[in-house]
Amino acid sequence: MMVEKMMNIAVFASGNGSNAENLIKYFNTNPESRIRVALVVTNRASAGVVERASRLGVPVAHIARDRFADADHVLDQLDRYDIEAIVLAGFLLMIPDYLLHRYPDRIINIHPSLLPRHGGKGMYGANVHRAVVESGDTETGITIHLVNEVYDSGRILFQTSVPVLPIDTPADVESKIHALESLHFPRVVAETLL
Repeated sequence: MMVEKMMNIAVFASGNGSNAENLIKYFNTNPESRIRVALVVTNRASAGVVERASRLGVPVAHIARDRFADADHVLDQLDRYDIEAIVLAGFLLMIPDYLLHRYPDRIINIHPSLLPRHGGKGMYGANVHRAVVESGDTETGITIHLVNEVYDSGRILFQTSVPVLPIDTPADVESKIHALESLHFPRVVAETLL
């Protein structure tokens, strides 16, 4: 009987880590999964994702912002865990060219709006939800896309939307977006990588 090879992925995260935790639970606790989150990479040692990943038994590599310029250092960390793809889950640094070359069409990001609306440098988390409300948008959603050398402009893999009501606050929008992320992100990652 042939055993299918497990694909090891790294999740890059800078913040609280709710999407990273969702990915880890989806892939690492499902015996049918052929993907495993083998490593979490963060640029912030105090990020909530560190505790979440540790609690779920996933190793964490803290790579400070200035160390991301050192391709040998970063690639050594990824090679140590046989990483074949990268998923960004609230990672706030620009992905360096050497990673784009090492993992062509194998770096996936999630953005909390319907790109191209409310994308680009500085547009993440609460900044996006506030912009959606202040713009008077009647809908918003999530965009899952491949990463390229320009913020939030890679090929779109999946989008889905929810209505924004006139009474919605940025916190209301955030809650709706989290529900979409939880429902769709792991599935789209699996469909893209396998």
